[in-house]
Amino acid sequence: MADPVATTTPDGVDFGWVMQVTFVVTILVGAPLVALLSTTVELSTWGARANFAIRVGAPIWLTTNVTAYLYAKYKREDTDDDEQPDSAESTATDDE
Repeated sequence: MADPVATTTPDGVDFGWVMQVTFVVTILVGAPLVALLSTTVELSTWGARANFAIRVGAPIWLTTNVTAYLYAKYKREDTDDDEQPDSAESTATDDE
């Protein structure tokens, strides 16, 4: 097995994961949604098509990005709570 090129241990939200999820979900969900919405508008030129894709795609991308970030932040806070002991008494008994 090949050695990993780089490893990270992010403090807080892993922004690399957020951007990867944003990219994949936007392609899988956003692109078909833009295509579906384009059927309701007359797009006679390539400029009109590009303008429509940007005007509709940008809010989809932004919504996906914010949702992925909030999900990652929520899951990170959830796992941080699980890793910390409940009280000082529990740490004393764990060390014995």
